[in-house]
Amino acid sequence: MPGLVNAHTHLELSWMRGRVPPAPKFTDWVKRLFAVRGRPDGALSPEHIAPIGDAIAEAQRAGTVAVGDISNSLRAVEPMLAAKLDGVVFHELLGFRERDGALLAATQALRTAAAKRGARVSLAPHAPYSTSPELFDAIRAAVNDSACNIMSVHLGESPEEVELLETGTGPWRRMLEMIGAWRDDWEVPRCDPVSYLDRRGVIDAHTLVVHGVQFDGRALSRLAEIGATVVTCPRSNRWVGVGDPPIERFYRSGVNVAVGTDSLASVEDLNLFSELKTMRGLAPGVPAHAILESATANGARALGLGDLGTLAPGKRAAIVSVALPPSVDNVEEFLLSGIVPSQMAWVA
Repeated sequence: MPGLVNAHTHLELSWMRGRVPPAPKFTDWVKRLFAVRGRPDGALSPEHIAPIGDAIAEAQRAGTVAVGDISNSLRAVEPMLAAKLDGVVFHELLGFRERDGALLAATQALRTAAAKRGARVSLAPHAPYSTSPELFDAIRAAVNDSACNIMSVHLGESPEEVELLETGTGPWRRMLEMIGAWRDDWEVPRCDPVSYLDRRGVIDAHTLVVHGVQFDGRALSRLAEIGATVVTCPRSNRWVGVGDPPIERFYRSGVNVAVGTDSLASVEDLNLFSELKTMRGLAPGVPAHAILESATANGARALGLGDLGTLAPGKRAAIVSVALPPSVDNVEEFLLSGIVPSQMAWVA
């Protein structure tokens, strides 16, 4: 089968594996994350770099050929290049009080240096509760003009995010006020997360919309109409207390569905086959081939990697073999049962 595509992870958080316990509510988990992370700017200490390479090796042993990596520091670029792990590195920017695009100019040198080393680099506004309208607009314009015009954004992940956008109140406002990041002139959009970004022209056919746990049918239909991709990370969603994503609704809507693990701060491992097993449990009515396509062809297409994701003449031979026990009579269902690295190998 084709190598897997992990469309959403945070390799630079790999050092936090096992350090941030699950939480019943998303904002509680975020507080625990930052208590462990320590530095609000996302900078990494030297001892936090080595786990990035370890995580990449783990993902590759589990059949992953490419990733959509979210990074504040871009420190995963060198380990990815060294390991020949393909994908897009999304430089994540956030700032609820940012009132222009100055942050883009201030960080441009970091992205330019990564691109010169051979990485495919783009931008990712973090989320509606952490990114100002002006910064959303500036990032969208910059991505439109860039060589890699693919964008990623966390959207519709938690009930607290929905509450903030619809009412301007709730745990996210209290947290922003507590850390001095709230702005009184922010206009409450009074709508759902998809409508909020859609009205600003932020979402297009090259946008990866990550999580979508709170999306209803109307939001998904709009994303399908736009041509955006929903990246689902069900194991992480459970870990951080936002609930299970509506997997069957994703597929019924016709939207392009890809799969990610999220970071080792909120998931046990970077084995995408484990994610597929969780998806099968949540969506028994979705055809197995559709779920497998989400972890291969759909993710590759969303990341602009047209030479990966399927086995066809002219494409790269990034091929994984999986050993089948004699009793298997449905190969596709078996691949959703929880494959582990000892069952697979790369085909040279």
